[in-house]
Amino acid sequence: MEANLQKIVTMRLHRTIEALKANNMEASYLPTKDDVVPMLRTLMKKDSSCAVGGSVTLAQCKVLDLLNSGEYKFFNRYEKGLSKEQLHQVFVDSFGADNLLCSANAVTEHGELYCVDGTSNRVAGMLFGPRQVIVIVGINKIVPNLACAISRVKEIAAPANIIRLDFDTYCAKNGKCLNPSCDSKNLMAIGAGSCPDTICCNSVIFSHQREKGRIKVLFVGEELGY
Repeated sequence: MEANLQKIVTMRLHRTIEALKANNMEASYLPTKDDVVPMLRTLMKKDSSCAVGGSVTLAQCKVLDLLNSGEYKFFNRYEKGLSKEQLHQVFVDSFGADNLLCSANAVTEHGELYCVDGTSNRVAGMLFGPRQVIVIVGINKIVPNLACAISRVKEIAAPANIIRLDFDTYCAKNGKCLNPSCDSKNLMAIGAGSCPDTICCNSVIFSHQREKGRIKVLFVGEELGY
């Protein structure tokens, strides 16, 4: 990255980390995705139980390889051949895991995590259940405020994910949400039933946490995920 631009990114990152800490979330910076697995080994005890939310970022950082290594008890949602009922049980078991690893759709400079889910096992576990939540995010997901976080999901994260999942939605065809207006009054306005295959079922904002340090955010100095 060009030096002057790097300074701007560094200042934005610093503001965000300090704001997250003020909201009782731990936050730290890792220069590259290759630094993620060594960091996780310091945060998670061997043989502890682990679960994951659906995440392209985790795959890019080889987190799934670590969890499948045998060092941890992994509630593996990606295990081949799982029936719908077996997958549901994995999600239920994950709710009591020692560690939940996931990403966020956006992180604001005010120290908030913004997550939008379809099945919502990810946000459920982030809210309550697992003893430790480790959120891995690329620097591309830092945004100034919640309005920008919502727009980021509508214009980037949701369309990219829906294409990956091969769902038939407006955003898969047009690269953005069907919501015609993204101004402050209509940011969340989507007509009832207008997107039946949506993955944007539930939106959660994580701000000040009562349990200090339960949520840990690892920023990676690369563009990762959607």
